[in-house]
Amino acid sequence: MKNKFARLISTIFVPPSFTIIVYSIFAFSIETSFRNSLTVFLVALIFGFILPIAMFILMRKKKMISDNDAMIKDQRTLPYLIAVVFYSIGLIILLLSKVSIISIAFWFCYISNTFITIIINKYWKISAHSMGASGAAAALFFTFGWSSFVAMIIALFVGWSRIELKCHSLSQVVAGILLAFFSVYIQMKLITGL
Repeated sequence: MKNKFARLISTIFVPPSFTIIVYSIFAFSIETSFRNSLTVFLVALIFGFILPIAMFILMRKKKMISDNDAMIKDQRTLPYLIAVVFYSIGLIILLLSKVSIISIAFWFCYISNTFITIIINKYWKISAHSMGASGAAAALFFTFGWSSFVAMIIALFVGWSRIELKCHSLSQVVAGILLAFFSVYIQMKLITGL
């Protein structure tokens, strides 16, 4: 039963899920025009959710990734690099559309944190699930304060699920949570000047 619950959490809350959740919130709470709200939502949907998931499915079908949890560390680098391309296109669209600096700052974090993950991944398998959940929590905490504490609880459940499924060790999950939270929070503070 615990294992099934962990699998459910891990499947629902893949990193792209947090992109669409956070940017749906940003689109309809901090953007000041319908055009900007729509742009932010569509960029997140296409470049942060649909394309990364489609890429993963395609790579699984072509046996470039051997399992749904991408357990083999060396098989993670190429998907991360392709994701950086998607994120970079999204960032250019957000910059040209002149959306909120908060939306732009968090999107920039996707690029920088993915590069950090690529570097770490050469030596060690940090939990990308935990990073996705914790980075989202940091963005919401930065923007809305303590009212977003539920996001951190979800991040802890995601971390637990990755340990329960034996995809990561406790240290890999804790490192993912701490690295993403502080990295996103600090970058957003520096970029926005808030």
